[in-house]
Amino acid sequence: TQSEQIIGYYVNVERIPNSCRDSPNRIFLKDRKVFLNLSLAYYRVTISAYNKAGESPQAIYIVPDFSATDLPGQIHAKHQGTSAVVTWTPEYNPKCFVVDWGTSKADMHMKIVTTPTGNFTLDNFQPYKLYKVMVHASDVCKCESFTRHEKTFGVTHFYSVEGVPRTSPANVTILNITKHSALVKWTEIPAEDCLGFLRGYRISYTDSLRKKSLAVTVNSFITSYCLTGLKAKTIYHVQISGFTNAGEGPSTLPQPFSTPKYGTV
Repeated sequence: TQSEQIIGYYVNVERIPNSCRDSPNRIFLKDRKVFLNLSLAYYRVTISAYNKAGESPQAIYIVPDFSATDLPGQIHAKHQGTSAVVTWTPEYNPKCFVVDWGTSKADMHMKIVTTPTGNFTLDNFQPYKLYKVMVHASDVCKCESFTRHEKTFGVTHFYSVEGVPRTSPANVTILNITKHSALVKWTEIPAEDCLGFLRGYRISYTDSLRKKSLAVTVNSFITSYCLTGLKAKTIYHVQISGFTNAGEGPSTLPQPFSTPKYGTV
């Protein structure tokens, strides 16, 4: 359809998940832009044009994740078997709480709480999976009003049971080798392979005669480390592993490098 033939646009805004099972909010527009004041919940936005002949096919847009900054409260989740107890600070008692939890946009659950409470109990948790828990507040307790009136109170991430990483870091390389130092670099372990909150990496290195074996730990956001105090003209082997609260994962294959006899320190 040519733009000069378009009369206007239909914009449907649907919350994901939508346990209220109400129809999406439909907005009628003349312009090709709209301002939506939404919570941090997931939303599906569909847009279609219309004219005298009818309505065009819909374009579908999933509102992406927003960074949970400058929220009024903090959310705390504590596992209790296959369930989790969610509390929050500071204390807040709106007319309604709307809670979302799941591992992704395609796997979210929704719970509406209309009675005053000090915590929520959520279920459907599986071990070794990272869950996102969002608590929204609304002073209007009608299902059809949540999309327009809910505001996100707090967001947290949670494992019901943590495991050790199932993979090791990738792409280990040794750079800037001198007589007494070497720079080790690696690629971080993907979040889906951590099976828990990654707390850091363990770097172990041994000389070829196995006379000296050392290990250091670094924070999870670090992906390079300079080894110092090495011997000149010596072969070393480096291995790296990640660890969570549950323990240490597999190490990389030994990566060899040789320090020179001469050169800069």
